[in-house]
Amino acid sequence: MRLARRSPSTAELGLLGATLALAAVLRAVGAGSGLPLPLLNPDETNIVPRAWDVVHGGGLDPGWYDYPSLLFLVLAPTQLGFDEPSYGAARVVAVLLGVLGVAAAWWLGRVAYGKAAAITGAVVVAVATTHVAYSRMAVTDVLLTLGVTVTLALLVTGRLEWAGVAAGLAASAKYPGAILVVPIVVAGIGAWRRVGISLALAAGAFLLTSPFVVIHAGAAWEDFHRVQQLAQDGWLGFEDDPATPFAFGLRLWQTIGPVLLVAAVGIVVALRRRERSDVVLLSFAAAYALSLLPSHAHFDRYVLPLVPVLAVVAGRFETLAVAALVASIVPLWWSVADARSLTGRDPRLDAAAWVDTNVPVGARIAADTSTLPLRGRPVVRLALPGPGRPFDSRRDLAVLRADGVRWIVLGGSVADRVLAAASHYPREARFYRTLESMRPAYATRSEPGHRPRPWLHVYRLG
Repeated sequence: MRLARRSPSTAELGLLGATLALAAVLRAVGAGSGLPLPLLNPDETNIVPRAWDVVHGGGLDPGWYDYPSLLFLVLAPTQLGFDEPSYGAARVVAVLLGVLGVAAAWWLGRVAYGKAAAITGAVVVAVATTHVAYSRMAVTDVLLTLGVTVTLALLVTGRLEWAGVAAGLAASAKYPGAILVVPIVVAGIGAWRRVGISLALAAGAFLLTSPFVVIHAGAAWEDFHRVQQLAQDGWLGFEDDPATPFAFGLRLWQTIGPVLLVAAVGIVVALRRRERSDVVLLSFAAAYALSLLPSHAHFDRYVLPLVPVLAVVAGRFETLAVAALVASIVPLWWSVADARSLTGRDPRLDAAAWVDTNVPVGARIAADTSTLPLRGRPVVRLALPGPGRPFDSRRDLAVLRADGVRWIVLGGSVADRVLAAASHYPREARFYRTLESMRPAYATRSEPGHRPRPWLHVYRLG
């Protein structure tokens, strides 16, 4: 058990308050982008409607187990009073969870190494680009990261039983939270009865908040296995990435910039000293990093649970903390630029309005994933290309015409990636090049002074 630390001073609490305010502003700016449509992240369409169903007669069983159920339950109260899923209301909670994650990083730093690590942990998480970005979206990753951070803080202070509860909730946010079993066992070496109780409480917390994952274990396993297999096979856009360790190292650099170098020094010091805090934090970091190695889908959000650990280790002592705080100016600059790019009206909303006005409601539309919801219309959704995935034979104008399709909606989030990896997807690339030679009936406008958002083109088939 670590010795109790002094209560935080007024100055420290003032710094924490200022950091939380900065975190809230960075996350709130841009959180309304694309509303009322879910244009920030297509994964919101898997989550928010299921949260809406919970409070509108759909019951607690989501019938879909790619993710466990905790986030559905957290978001469900925000959907009361709405006649259809409200992505804006859900994103309010997402921003709040992101700010709570900053506060949790402060707590983890303080109980692990003291005041310098607390401020460093909070500041780095507050400005970390990927954490900021995903705190604007009603998706699972920031809630998982919050659960990880709280669990590690409880383990550092020796509260194994409460850590078990927090770990179970983290796993109920997203399955990789189960990796917290490793630091629980490490923290409880020699106290095996308490470890057993902690793990039992973790299982109980998971069962209480995601009961249907267990009740429908067969279906849940199939969904989990399918998602894991897709990640192992790879994903559209990552074809030319370096080997997995380097790819995720790059994602960490894109998240916290040169703070990563300071954290590397802190890790070396931690490996030499191997205090309780060091062992707990590094055991989780090592286990989680190893879990990423089979993945060839190098999504930036996958590194989020490592960010609070690296942020706190980067402030392990005062000299390192100063260096980390100076280095955090870089991800702050990136996060400000990203927030600025999300201000103003999303041009894809104009595309949606154009479709509503100009495309007959009964006309069949072929559409890429990640374009427009097109609710209430007959839509042919083209399968997302990816490594090892079969070619969707409907990516052929003659086939689409024969199927009665008269309109096509394409988006840059798919087409640009396919064309960038045309040697991997020659038939898909040929389809998009054919459409490039045609004049679109509608094309989203450019945004001068903004980082471009994914474009949308609407084509009419003669």
